[in-house]
Amino acid sequence: MYNLLISAAAAIVALLVVTLAAHLPWWAGVLVATVVFLACFLLIARIITKKLEAIMEPAMKDIQAQRFEKGIRDLKSALVYGKWQIYVEGQINSAIGMVYFVRREFQTAFPYLEKGFFKNWVTMGMLAVTYMKRNKPDLMKQTFEKAVMASPKESLLWALYGYCLNEIGETVKACEVLAKGVAKLPGDENLKQNLELLREGKKMKMKGYGEMWLQFHLESLATIQKQQMAAMGGGRRRFVRK
Repeated sequence: MYNLLISAAAAIVALLVVTLAAHLPWWAGVLVATVVFLACFLLIARIITKKLEAIMEPAMKDIQAQRFEKGIRDLKSALVYGKWQIYVEGQINSAIGMVYFVRREFQTAFPYLEKGFFKNWVTMGMLAVTYMKRNKPDLMKQTFEKAVMASPKESLLWALYGYCLNEIGETVKACEVLAKGVAKLPGDENLKQNLELLREGKKMKMKGYGEMWLQFHLESLATIQKQQMAAMGGGRRRFVRK
C-alpha cells in the first residue's frame, strides 16, 4: 500500500538524519522515525478518507434512489484509491458486489464479492450463498467460517450458515453451527427456535429476520409474496360487527 511505503520511507529518512547528520543516539533516531511514520500515515489516511467520502456518499444516495448505473460507476471510480490504503479496495468491491447481488445480477456480482472485505458479513454471506448455488460446498463453508470469525455477534449470519448447510443436506453440521451461534448470542430467540426446528427435522423459519433475510434471495418469489400477504392478513379486510 502506498501509504505504508511513503510513511516508511519518511521514517527511514528521519532516522538517517537524526543518527547520521545530527549525530544523536540511535534511540533518539528511532523515536523520531516512529513519530514521523505515524504522522505521515495518519495524514495520508485522512486525505484518502476525505476523497473516498466525496465519492462514496453521493454514490450510495444514487443507489438508494435507484440510479444504479450512476452509483455503481462512481463506486468503481473510487477503486483508484485501493492501492493507497489497506482494506479500501475490499470495502468498495463489497459495496459494488452487494448492489449487483441484490439486483439478482449474480454473475456480475460474483467477482466483486470474491474480492470483498472479510469483515462485511453481509457480502461474505452473499459470497457463500453463491458458492452453494455453484455446488462448491467447501468454499461455502470456508467463507462462512471466515465471516463468523470476523463477525461472531451477527444472528442472521449464524442462521444463514445453518440454513445453507441444511440446504446441502448437512443437517447435523447445521445444528452444530446454530448451537455455536446460540452460545455467542444466548438471548437470541430466532437462533434458538431454528435450532429446535432442525433438531425436530423441520424447515428453518427465517421470516423473523425480515428484509435482511430476503436480500440473500434464498426464498422463491412466490414464498415471499405469500409471506407478505400473510403479514397483511391475506389481503382481506376484517370488519368488526357491532
